[in-house]
Amino acid sequence: MTPSDWSDVGERLARLAADADAGDVFGATSHGWRLEPPLSAAEIREIEEQLRVELPGEYRSFLLEAGRGGAGPAYGLFPVRRVDGRWRWEGDGADLTDLDTLAQPFPHSEAFNPADALPDPPDEEDYSSLEAFNAAEDAYWEKHDEVVYRPEHSIGLLYLCHLGCANREALVVSGPARGQMWADDTADGCGFRPLLDTDGTPMGFARWYRQWLDNAEAQLSHGPDRSASQVEA
Repeated sequence: MTPSDWSDVGERLARLAADADAGDVFGATSHGWRLEPPLSAAEIREIEEQLRVELPGEYRSFLLEAGRGGAGPAYGLFPVRRVDGRWRWEGDGADLTDLDTLAQPFPHSEAFNPADALPDPPDEEDYSSLEAFNAAEDAYWEKHDEVVYRPEHSIGLLYLCHLGCANREALVVSGPARGQMWADDTADGCGFRPLLDTDGTPMGFARWYRQWLDNAEAQLSHGPDRSASQVEA
């Protein structure tokens, strides 16, 4: 099966949805194991004309063959929908994608943390009063947010899902890491990093999505507590 063949996904999702413990998989109650209808080729072309960039092939084929969003890693794939004549992705954090600059190259190919450019936070022991420390701390975190959350850090990233606690994962649409999935962990102070497969290589969309499917199936159908007779059945 090639990375762009999604013919098995519907059946696999249906089996997962029918499992009595389906709700135990993280995020499943949010997406309900359902994919929204696929896009047509004409709709894909319209999206790409609007964005002025061609979507990476694995994700593009998913939109055409599997669905426009829904069942997927964590709380599910952000669906892409036409709103007031324009296409956009919807979900908690989907607005982090700057559609007007998506065609501009994401310049990174290795993990980076914008916070590395900042000095250490203030230490209360260095201040003569609590008021002075609080003022310094407020100024530090204002500067921190100004540096860490600059929109240019995420140019070329298409945010596709959220993991809770303001952590998200995104597809690199343009730049040297085009086609790779990256984590945005800035909410945890950890910056941006490519998502790596078990062999240490960066994951594309297909491997990222199928790894989630594999793990969900392992949790529900092939877990360590499942007997051999259950597996054979």
